[in-house]
Amino acid sequence: MVDHLANTEINSQRIAAVENCFGASGQPLAVPGRVLLGEGILTKECRKKPKPRIFFLFNDILVYGSIVINKRKYNSQHIIPLEDVTLETLPDTLQMKNRWMIKTSKKSFVVSAASLTERKEWISHLEECIRHLLTKTGRQPSTEHAAPWIPDKATDICMRCTQTKFSTLTRRHHCRKCGFVVCADCSRQRFLMPRLSPKPLRVCNLCYRQLLAEKKKEAEADGRQLEPIRSAIPGYEPSSGDDSDKSDDDKADQWPADTAFYTSEVSWSSFHS
Repeated sequence: MVDHLANTEINSQRIAAVENCFGASGQPLAVPGRVLLGEGILTKECRKKPKPRIFFLFNDILVYGSIVINKRKYNSQHIIPLEDVTLETLPDTLQMKNRWMIKTSKKSFVVSAASLTERKEWISHLEECIRHLLTKTGRQPSTEHAAPWIPDKATDICMRCTQTKFSTLTRRHHCRKCGFVVCADCSRQRFLMPRLSPKPLRVCNLCYRQLLAEKKKEAEADGRQLEPIRSAIPGYEPSSGDDSDKSDDDKADQWPADTAFYTSEVSWSSFHS
């Protein structure tokens, strides 16, 4: 499929259409050898509640974003290199069915499809692209994955102390290491995790102690002195979840209703052939 579509006019038109939908807020997506294999709307588990997101599968990257106007405009573009992706099928819940987890070293999250068949198609195409990329580069599958954030509504109490009850005044925070929902007292530390961010991130007290012990062990093995870590989080800082709290119905700067989504009359299915 990739060889058939590569360097074709229809593929160039499809990629240009995606770039146009993200507008100036998105990154350029057209590079030599890149092929757009399919697209569709999946439900992504976010901090506050599950939200629809548009996903585009290329032969080397997975792109997703928030829907402002369906097939017209998207924002909050995220680009995930497929070489870094591992997939895990998940059981259904009362709220979401046909679920699976997309795991990467920097971010892991759960998505669900509209049907079991659609989930099988997404996973099949993703796995084939990942397998092809790893074979091409000689890399091994990624083994380090960021912990997915547990949704806010999954618990009404701190998952560490199990004492503090959350309310409008007692805010929820997320540990960037384990993904647990914790209170402020149980997450007053920051730790530098270069794999996730160039800045120290909020972690729960338990993960902080574990990370500090690991760092000390590494320093002793290298014969270095353990560098001091600025651990206390000054003031109040509610946690944030990247795109998870951004509105899907932002009406600012809407595109005209008659703007064409495609540059030709060629139809698009979920996955191209």
